[in-house]
Amino acid sequence: MLTVDFDRLGVRPGMRAIDIGAGQGRHSFELYRRGADVVAFDQSADDMKAVADMFVAMELEGEVPEGALARAEVGDALALPYEDATFDLVLISEVLEHVPEDERAIAELVRVLKPGGVAAVTVPRWLPERICWALSDAYHEVEGGHVRIYKADELAAELTRAGLVVTGTDHAHALHSPYWWLKCAVGVDNDDNPLTKAYHQLLVWDLMKAPWITRTAEKLLAPLIGKSVVFYLEKPGPAGAAAR
Repeated sequence: MLTVDFDRLGVRPGMRAIDIGAGQGRHSFELYRRGADVVAFDQSADDMKAVADMFVAMELEGEVPEGALARAEVGDALALPYEDATFDLVLISEVLEHVPEDERAIAELVRVLKPGGVAAVTVPRWLPERICWALSDAYHEVEGGHVRIYKADELAAELTRAGLVVTGTDHAHALHSPYWWLKCAVGVDNDDNPLTKAYHQLLVWDLMKAPWITRTAEKLLAPLIGKSVVFYLEKPGPAGAAAR
């Protein structure tokens, strides 16, 4: 389940990319499939071990272009262990809402991005997230949980102040918003509720089969209740700088 549209980022073979807060690697795997030289980066050693194993499996199964490179590294998003202007593409998806010092994390992603490079930043959208917070304290008051709700214009201004240019926005995962509202209403740890179990089966069916009815519903509802907002960005610099 991808939140970012990689066609809009112009991902190409050989592009140096980093997925900050990669988690279980869903975006890192897609970057690798498209031939990028990708770093999956996260503070969880267990997650990065699993992602590294999957990178190996993908190569053995012939799922990636010849010459594509991938590695998983453990570290802190507030102190990235890379030189300035290292990457052509920086991705940070559903991470900033967990980070108390989000301005530091944004500054770091801008620092390691090459002039002329591109970035994608995603966070939970204000309205769906506000409903979840209103329905359940347990949804966000957990260790490592969400520490803030972003308004899109405020985050756009923060990204702009850090040195990026917003080139586009989008919304994703409209079908997931009602699921989380249900979860919050009945208890986020209540996995036996028949409504949430049935809705989860619907989401799995949509993910596996991509039927036209749910894909059409997703497209129509995303501008209204999409759970995530996506920012597509560029770092100003000489034309072609990110390709060198």
